[in-house]
Amino acid sequence: MTEQKKSILVQQACEVIEREAAAVRALIDQFDDSISAVVETLASCQGHVLVTGAGTSRTIAERFAHLLSCCGVPALFIHSADSLHGGAGAVKPGDVVYIISKGGHSSEINQFARIAKDRGAKLIAHTENPASPLAEMSDQVFCVVAPREVDPYGMIATGSSLVNGAACDALCVLLLQQRGYTREEFAKTHPGGAVGKKISGEIPI
Repeated sequence: MTEQKKSILVQQACEVIEREAAAVRALIDQFDDSISAVVETLASCQGHVLVTGAGTSRTIAERFAHLLSCCGVPALFIHSADSLHGGAGAVKPGDVVYIISKGGHSSEINQFARIAKDRGAKLIAHTENPASPLAEMSDQVFCVVAPREVDPYGMIATGSSLVNGAACDALCVLLLQQRGYTREEFAKTHPGGAVGKKISGEIPI
């Protein structure tokens, strides 16, 4: 590979990061009072927060469920497709089902949402389409829109996954503060790895 080609690739890589950083920063102008209602619903959940999504949204959902638990909110990921083969039996009254779906039209997601609602759970739709079937059946809508130009072809969810992940991060930190979840409480559920060793003082922070 020539030096010129290497230089072009570095420049292109930098442009990708600049677009993605700008897309995440644009969330600041999107947040409104709806985020307060979502935080309150998640904080007051009497059961588990069950998080789901399909495709790239599934990976964001898994990450969000893990971080919620780290922040003191009992949460689990539930696979939307598996839920239609008996997994939806895990949903009970008092649960909150948090559904990440860009367009809100995925058939398996919406079928699971209807089952969860019938079983007495509250639904939160995390979507860019507040007029979608998913949003219309949900109790609350957290609207998150990623600029189309942040993804290749406007379809491959590279930058948009970062935008949605960042929106979930904001919720986690707000919940951490709202619930007053302490470092000591966190230590009880995270004794392993380098984090656990830092908490116990085995290695310096």
